[in-house]
Amino acid sequence: MEGIISKETGSVRRFFGLLDNIQTKLERLAEDNRPLFNGERFLSDKELSDLLRISRRCLQDYRDQGRISYIRLGGKILYKVSDIEKLLEDNYHETLI
Repeated sequence: MEGIISKETGSVRRFFGLLDNIQTKLERLAEDNRPLFNGERFLSDKELSDLLRISRRCLQDYRDQGRISYIRLGGKILYKVSDIEKLLEDNYHETLI
């Protein structure tokens, strides 16, 4: 009876396992994806501090010193991704090997 396929067949179980994995990844992607505003993405101070691996206090110091541009909307601080990328590119130094 090799021709009968049931839900207990190994290939069927792997197939549904893969579907569950895809569903989990799609749900995570939907959570992480934010709508664009005029083609621009914004990061919160927590997201940017995690991305740059610096403390939120360090970000506040950069804002206070005028090193980093930001938007204050209500009580929330937002950073344009394009501004952060430009800042990083402008301050990039090649190694001199």
